[in-house]
Amino acid sequence: MEYIQEIRVLYSDTDSYGVVWHGSYTKWFEAARVGLVEKLGLELETLEKANILFPVVEMNIRYKSSAKMNERIIIKTQITEIKPVSITFEHNVYEKNTGILRVTAHTTIVVINSETGKLYRKIPPELYSKFEKGL
Repeated sequence: MEYIQEIRVLYSDTDSYGVVWHGSYTKWFEAARVGLVEKLGLELETLEKANILFPVVEMNIRYKSSAKMNERIIIKTQITEIKPVSITFEHNVYEKNTGILRVTAHTTIVVINSETGKLYRKIPPELYSKFEKGL
């Protein structure tokens, strides 16, 4: 399953060189991950009330070309791997009108109990099955 997020690059997303600041991509990846998780039928607020959180434990970003202010960009996000304790997402960022690939990234999350701060040794089965639908 693929989730597509469209974003307009704002002035606040850019750096002094007039291109998207590298840190802006991380918040866009989060928005796309949340969108995909919601598309799978999971509500983060409900999970948070059940003491379930999904912290990012790894992020790998490859910058291909620079996005600029007022560009419309498309972030295509999908789940690429599910392990007993982690889920990996792939993000590809394109300029909407030209299709030029701007950035590729992989983000890995784990599941923790927010009350204890401990990592689940295995993703709870009801969550695992929902994430499997995204493969």
